[in-house]
Amino acid sequence: MQIQVINFQLKDLPVEEFQTLCDAIAPQWAAIPGLVSKVWIANEATNTYGGVYTWETREALDNYLQSDLFKAIMTNPNFTNATSSEFDVIEGPTRVTHGLAAVVAGSPSQ
Repeated sequence: MQIQVINFQLKDLPVEEFQTLCDAIAPQWAAIPGLVSKVWIANEATNTYGGVYTWETREALDNYLQSDLFKAIMTNPNFTNATSSEFDVIEGPTRVTHGLAAVVAGSPSQ
């Protein structure tokens, strides 16, 4: 499993419009092969938004990193200081602490 964290600040895009946009485009992410989940994150106080993505495999994450959808996020003129960080999941202790729903309860990657 892989975790990806994307952060950015909004520029010339009111929060309310951003939230409406998120609601409208969420189904695009739901259909991405290999995406286990995406948590949409916001900190209005620091104007920081983004997502925490859980990927089944490194290959699924790499495919997303090459996609037009990812490129659109990273080059969107309304998103400044966009960053993407990728991490391996340390599955043993993650299971103990009930993380990632105990590493997607019973997934083949156990």
